[in-house]
Amino acid sequence: MSHSIDSNGNAHDSLLGSELDPDRFRSSLSLEVDKPDSKLFPNLGSPISPLLPRPSNTNTSSSSSSSGSFTGKPLCNAAAAAAGNRSHSGELSASAESSPNAADTQKVRPLHRRTGSGSMIYSGSSGGGGGGNSTASSPVSNVLPAGNICPSGRIGKVGMMPRNSPRSDVLGSGTGNYGHGSIMRGGVASDSGNSGKMPVAVGVRNVAMSVNNLQEVTKAGNEHYKKGKYVEALRFYDRAVTMCPENASCRSNRAAALIGVGRLGEAVKECEEAVRLDPTNGRAHHKLASLNLRLGLVENARRHFFLAGSGQLPDPAAWQKLQEVERHLARCADARRIGDWKGALREADATIASGADSSPMLHASKAEALLRLHKLDEADSSLSFAPRLESSFLSSLSTKFFGMLSNSYVYIVQARVDMALGRFERAVAAAEKARQLDPGNMEVAMVVNNVRLVATARAQGNEFFKSGRFAEACIAYGEGLKYDPLNPVLNCNRAACQSKLGQWEKSVEDCNEALRIQPSYMKALLRRAASNFKLERWAECVQDYEVLRKELPGDTEVSEALFHAQLALKTSRGEEVANMKFGGEVENVTSLEQLEAAISLPGVSIVYFMATFNPQCTQITPFVDALCNQYPSANFLKVNINQTPIVAKSENVRIVPTFKIYKNRMKVKEMICPNQQVLEYSVRHYSL
Repeated sequence: MSHSIDSNGNAHDSLLGSELDPDRFRSSLSLEVDKPDSKLFPNLGSPISPLLPRPSNTNTSSSSSSSGSFTGKPLCNAAAAAAGNRSHSGELSASAESSPNAADTQKVRPLHRRTGSGSMIYSGSSGGGGGGNSTASSPVSNVLPAGNICPSGRIGKVGMMPRNSPRSDVLGSGTGNYGHGSIMRGGVASDSGNSGKMPVAVGVRNVAMSVNNLQEVTKAGNEHYKKGKYVEALRFYDRAVTMCPENASCRSNRAAALIGVGRLGEAVKECEEAVRLDPTNGRAHHKLASLNLRLGLVENARRHFFLAGSGQLPDPAAWQKLQEVERHLARCADARRIGDWKGALREADATIASGADSSPMLHASKAEALLRLHKLDEADSSLSFAPRLESSFLSSLSTKFFGMLSNSYVYIVQARVDMALGRFERAVAAAEKARQLDPGNMEVAMVVNNVRLVATARAQGNEFFKSGRFAEACIAYGEGLKYDPLNPVLNCNRAACQSKLGQWEKSVEDCNEALRIQPSYMKALLRRAASNFKLERWAECVQDYEVLRKELPGDTEVSEALFHAQLALKTSRGEEVANMKFGGEVENVTSLEQLEAAISLPGVSIVYFMATFNPQCTQITPFVDALCNQYPSANFLKVNINQTPIVAKSENVRIVPTFKIYKNRMKVKEMICPNQQVLEYSVRHYSL
């Protein structure tokens, strides 16, 4: 996402990246995309905007009163629409007696409303002088309507007073240009004839202050936005929406900040509300198009791109990006349909890279392909790092994805991954959510049924295993495998039952299947090693325990099992094992005779030449101690060249650390300052 500052000093971001040039939309949309609106309201030079003049050929006649109404809608609705000539709710309409030839009613933009709780009383026939008997001349053509203004916004009958009013406000006489009076508190009309100036109406002043406050809030939000402080900008835009909930520009501003903080689902909702309030809002349509493209909703993106451009083709770069996403998405669906999971994975990645980077459905598609390719850990990781959208937004999506509702498909993939990894309760919960969202879908119903049956079979097998009924447990796990033959957990559990029954060969076969599906499944590897030990397959057993020891370096049981397997393997080869012991420490050599005696023994000896204060030796010594525990069949020796320089001189060692490996009394390798990886590889290679 890129950020920029427009000519008005307002920040905006382009959801489609730098390829989208907002200026290319100018043919039908003369505004920049994905940024806060800077001018929500007209520039009010006065708390009351001047009224529109009547046509010059209209003759006005004297009248003691006129009628008008105020609908009571929020000011922000009308102010936002003030640039057009359309009539909206919230307008204040006025009519005046004119000649019979002029029968039209003048529309006036709402620029004030009474905000107090008291009633408003208009001195209907009182003039502008001080006496009650004076008669005011009829207002000129551009005056506000006279008459009794009621809190409801309707015109009350002359002389009627609202009942039970805590206080009354009187519309005084005022000047001709602003109607017959000013609003006065307390029910007393002011005599404004002697001044010739109209006092500012309390209700009008409150409205003007509200407009100014909203402009200040929006301006503050824009300042934070253009600095990239989206969280702070969102706070101000939230206040603006609270003040003007039905203003499309306020909604569009809030959507821009939500995009900045990554809350795309909420941003979509705000943009949808903006276009509902103002269907011609091109900026909101463009935001919606960009958001839908990022979410992988191609049809929605295409529709809003056209609406943003008033039916004309959108920017070529944006259109090309949309077509790329659509093309890769179609290929992904085709590959999934024929079971080409490598192709499905490739196309899912290409769709995400083309622009649909925030689509939970595409990340779920990638996870599904990885699951089918027996890459369970990667599938789980793909779901874990998938974009998190609001559940309410996902639940509201009616778009189909691979034949299922979008959110339902995500839950189905989650259920399959959870079941493969042994999280059966979570799998059932996810499948049930998918069924609730898409109850009529056959594929969803099939997956839900399979998940339930597999979870039930696993629970029954566990109960049988705990009670020592291994044969029945083996059958129960087998029933679950009928519905999910690629479930590594059920294969491993059945292998455990078979090992308890002494069926070592079958146990190895089930472990092999579990590891084929999930190569990193340590429990299956441990059970296969134990079964191979029983079958006296020493080389395979040592190989499995070597992997386990590397993955579980602190597990003493694994290290001891490896030692016994290595001992048995050497014995089967006829090698000398009298000097082998488990859990030994690095032997400190203090004389040349001791070194010669140690390396003369059969087997492998690793001699470590070191110095006490050498920093490299200080760093690698703990690793040597760990290797001694991990490879108990090897004999580790340590020579401190400062304490026994004669040994170092005899072995011609001048640089430390130096390692020499002897096998069957012969030196087979010498390493000077090796790294840990090289050292471990050499020890493992010569110890087996």
